[in-house]
Amino acid sequence: MLNYLKEFFSNENTTNQQNTNERNHQLQIAACSLLLEIAQSDEDFSEVEKTRIYEIIKNEFKLSDEEVNSLILQSEKQIEKSVSVYEFTDILNHNLSSDEKFLIIKYLWQIAYADGNLDSYEEYYIKKVSNNLHLHNKDRVVAKLQVKQELGIN
Repeated sequence: MLNYLKEFFSNENTTNQQNTNERNHQLQIAACSLLLEIAQSDEDFSEVEKTRIYEIIKNEFKLSDEEVNSLILQSEKQIEKSVSVYEFTDILNHNLSSDEKFLIIKYLWQIAYADGNLDSYEEYYIKKVSNNLHLHNKDRVVAKLQVKQELGIN
């Protein structure tokens, strides 16, 4: 009986770990997809934007170079299949805290400003994502101002 219970809980822990890993992977794809989409929103996906996305993904998710490249490829495939940004924001919205959502918006601003030029499409995209994540306008503006200050932009 004791062995049965140990095995039962061991299997349950394995299942829970697999579910957690799958959920984390879906969150990573959703976040990466948003970063890729903003970089492409002005139809000028610059090397500096690619580099910044790579750095954010690698540092935020603690991934190896190979894992980052794989995640970017998977995210690009998801973008091709997606109908709207809602598919990605919905995943994030149900799994992230307000602070984590705010951080996503900051990352989007970092990508938007990475090439030194804030395009109106990029600004519109961030507003749309911010609204989908149920963040207040002031949060979006604060994130923008923080990124501008961090980057030394007036």
